[in-house]
Amino acid sequence: MKDLPDSPESWISGVKLGIVRLGRAAGKMKYTLLDERDITLVQEYAFEAKLEIDKDGNGAEVYAFAYDLLRGKHFGKFVQDLLWEKHYGGVAPGFKVVHKNSITMDNRLQNLCLVPKSCRLPLLLETQRKHREQSLYWAAIQQLPPDHMVDEHFNDHSLSRRYYNANGELVYEEEESTCYYECHYPPCINLEREPREFSICGRCQEARYCGPTCQQRDWPIHKKFCRKKYHSVLRDQSPDR
Repeated sequence: MKDLPDSPESWISGVKLGIVRLGRAAGKMKYTLLDERDITLVQEYAFEAKLEIDKDGNGAEVYAFAYDLLRGKHFGKFVQDLLWEKHYGGVAPGFKVVHKNSITMDNRLQNLCLVPKSCRLPLLLETQRKHREQSLYWAAIQQLPPDHMVDEHFNDHSLSRRYYNANGELVYEEEESTCYYECHYPPCINLEREPREFSICGRCQEARYCGPTCQQRDWPIHKKFCRKKYHSVLRDQSPDR
């Protein structure tokens, strides 16, 4: 695998890696990167994205999670732990596997390292955010065909609370207040540090963005699926006479 030069466009075509589709998490479709030698894991495990909320109120992170279908999710592991065990034999007690560049979806072995559990890494340093656009993950996700992102634009009510009237008609919908969203622009991994921090698309009321730059970049694709959201309201009806 080549070293990362200043411009990702100059080397991404020559990099051999696996891009695994995980499914939806934090409001968008997620993918993880694996080294070419680890891509065979998809034949042994089911992969999915998992949102982990910090119990101390320090926001949330999205991780790649893998489990053996025959054993079930209870025996699953975060992909970074699975890879560390595969290549180094296991994670020593009192230690944890972290991502060097703070991108939890970048599970290439060279991006993983072992640190004491007591070590608190500044995962969202501003300097790291500035360099994410030059990361391999950013470049790799931009190489995916637009149709890979299509189903993330459709309604997902798994994190909503819906209210119906006696006729079974939807009269009100309320978003889950404890949900954290990631920036909707596919390669961007900025995640809300508190619920409803990001701005929301004024038309569809679904896609959320960390800033106007990402919203503008995402518009060429998002506009094909963006639909104005209408809320059903329960109107008072006059009694029959």
